Amino acid sequence: MINRLTKRTIRFIDLFSGMGGIRIGFQQAFNAAGYETECVLTSEIKASALKALKTNFPKSEEYRGDITVIRTDSIPEFDFLLGGFPCQAFSVAGKQWGFADTRGTLFFEIERILEAKKPFGFLLENVEGLVTHDRENISDKMGRTIQTILSKLDSLGYKVNWRVLDGKDFGLAQTRQRIYIVGTRKDKISLEGFPVTTAVFGDIMEHGLPTEQGLFSTKLFARFKPDELYGKSIKDKRGGANNIHSWDLGLRGDVSEEERELLNKLVTERRKKKWATLIGIDWMDGMPLTLEQVKTFHDVLGLKGLLDGLVKKGYLILEHPKQKIKIQNSSDTNPVYERVPDETKPKGYNIVTGKLSFQFSRILCPNAITPTLVAMDMSTIGVIDNGGIRKLTLKEGLRLFGYPEDYSLDEFTISKREIDQGFDLLGNTVCVPVIKAVCERLVDCYAKCEGGQK
Repeated sequence: MINRLTKRTIRFIDLFSGMGGIRIGFQQAFNAAGYETECVLTSEIKASALKALKTNFPKSEEYRGDITVIRTDSIPEFDFLLGGFPCQAFSVAGKQWGFADTRGTLFFEIERILEAKKPFGFLLENVEGLVTHDRENISDKMGRTIQTILSKLDSLGYKVNWRVLDGKDFGLAQTRQRIYIVGTRKDKISLEGFPVTTAVFGDIMEHGLPTEQGLFSTKLFARFKPDELYGKSIKDKRGGANNIHSWDLGLRGDVSEEERELLNKLVTERRKKKWATLIGIDWMDGMPLTLEQVKTFHDVLGLKGLLDGLVKKGYLILEHPKQKIKIQNSSDTNPVYERVPDETKPKGYNIVTGKLSFQFSRILCPNAITPTLVAMDMSTIGVIDNGGIRKLTLKEGLRLFGYPEDYSLDEFTISKREIDQGFDLLGNTVCVPVIKAVCERLVDCYAKCEGGQK
């Protein structure tokens, strides 16, 4: 048992560590209050994350892999458990038990360690969707998953609180809503009344960096001035005033005004649910429509020739609508589906929405906050710089999540594959200033509880 009255060092474990963002915010808060901190266990399985951790934290620390094979009796005593645990769907054990059991999920690993080691407190972070995951009714404010988690933590003797907080309110130039769950063995931590600070992308942007050259950027700036691109998305799946399509730039070949009008109508119309009912198929987000169906909203002379010409250019595809089919061997209680072409239905014209050769999917506005950044998009985010366009840098990515300036992802800048790995890590990381603010509340509780005695 640690004598917390005489030792000023706060010991913690960092589970599902990722890049170590939770521990950074935790250490910032406790170090600012005069405490020393020591990480006695880091658990992470992703090779790229371990590479980042070993670059930015002491190599002498104990880095261990899969938490499911780490015995609790091998974990040193500690004061706080930190964990950005993956949000896995809970498996229903049966109609009688429902979601009363957490076994088989990674949250169970947190549960078993808390039960065995009984630390003073914990901080958990997860996606906002955890709040409503597995709701019985659409009107329910909370789903069964979060209710099970809170019930388990409460049964372990912790005073638990949770709240969804947005990084944009904590001085970040990114909106990023996440759920934060905190608990101590002494007091319930308040997650209300944090002071609001704001920033925009221009506050953290790098300047004067090399810009992209090539056909894409040439066509882009032939159509738009640099400041006209602020906040634009570049994709063919949806319409809208802030979206640029491949046909707007002529990326697959020049299009006439007549063709452009048809494409703009089709990209929106095909997403209406009424077509699923008429065709007799489960709704798919983007239904292929036959010539006769297209005529109901765009009946012009020579329509078939226009449609077939756009197929030839590669803007449209002729395909069957797709039925939602349950994958074999997936459970009845938690089924997994895939979309399979239904060849009994006639082919229709659809927008080509697969991964096109777009260098950029979104262009950031320096005078605004960025939308929530996700791993799959971060390597295609564009920044207007020096009169041209370039990719978001890893340094800018780190700043968007509030990492310290001395945190390095330099080892991920050597090749495109490594840059993509760096952005993948960022897309799944945490907002460090939010973690710090929450941990300052933990510091206050720990300090007033006679040095944190259990």
